[in-house]
Amino acid sequence: MLKTRLEGAVALQFHMPSPALAPYISTYYLTEVNQDAGESVEDWLHPEWANLRFTQDQCWSSALGDAPLQKLPQAIFTGPSCLPGHFVIEGRARIWGIGILPLGWSRLINGPASDLVDQTIDAHSSPHCAHLAGITDRVFGDARNPAEEAQRIDAFLLDLLAGRAPSEEEARIHAAHTALISDEVNSVAELAERLGISARSLERLSLRAFGFSPKLLLRRQRFLRSLAQFMLDPSLSWIKTLDLHYVDQAHFVRDFKRFMAMSPSHYAALDHPVLRAAAQARAATAGAAVQALHRP
Repeated sequence: MLKTRLEGAVALQFHMPSPALAPYISTYYLTEVNQDAGESVEDWLHPEWANLRFTQDQCWSSALGDAPLQKLPQAIFTGPSCLPGHFVIEGRARIWGIGILPLGWSRLINGPASDLVDQTIDAHSSPHCAHLAGITDRVFGDARNPAEEAQRIDAFLLDLLAGRAPSEEEARIHAAHTALISDEVNSVAELAERLGISARSLERLSLRAFGFSPKLLLRRQRFLRSLAQFMLDPSLSWIKTLDLHYVDQAHFVRDFKRFMAMSPSHYAALDHPVLRAAAQARAATAGAAVQALHRP
């Protein structure tokens, strides 16, 4: 049986992309786990936009929702999610991640975002993102220098960006993303009105670029605004974290169970060695505790 984690075993750092990539990429992030063989770190990731993650070691297992844990390949791509990601990291590990914003999906990924919602796949074998998987061969070297590794990630993506024409929908995707981040928009009708398109056109755009229906995305964003407050300050009671659009705490509890597959009290009782550290570091570097609240 795997032992529990060592205290202080997890270190995270975030790096920002070049200005040219900022509309498409949220952050580059490095998770370093320093523990002995047989020890493990376990946590539950909240819903996100798409991410590419890669490591030199076959050290991780993961599952979305309530599915059983599965061993992962060295480079994985996860589509936009509305389910929690349960993961275990075994032994020592260095894991790089790249957060891909909806506009980044439109520019850098093949196919509609709805194709890969709530899925984790082998990045090397998918027609959606196999062209990204070559980044793993460029990043890791003999010397472990996070700043230089982040620069190599940036250079790879800048080359990729230059070879891909922007989508005709970029302005509308950016506007939709900006509206989703805002707590001023609370209905599909309000979102469609802000974009100046019909509800039907909004639905199609949402599935292509964001993966989910606009109704579900608005519900997810409302939930994540509340969860982020708790992640930054676990001493808060849930009632003090509630987004202004929640009618009452029971409303929030229903959303919590939908997006995290557990109750708020169950989540609060769990150790969060990775996500709590990530929320603090991400907020300090990128201005938002979770990727789905990152401003486009």
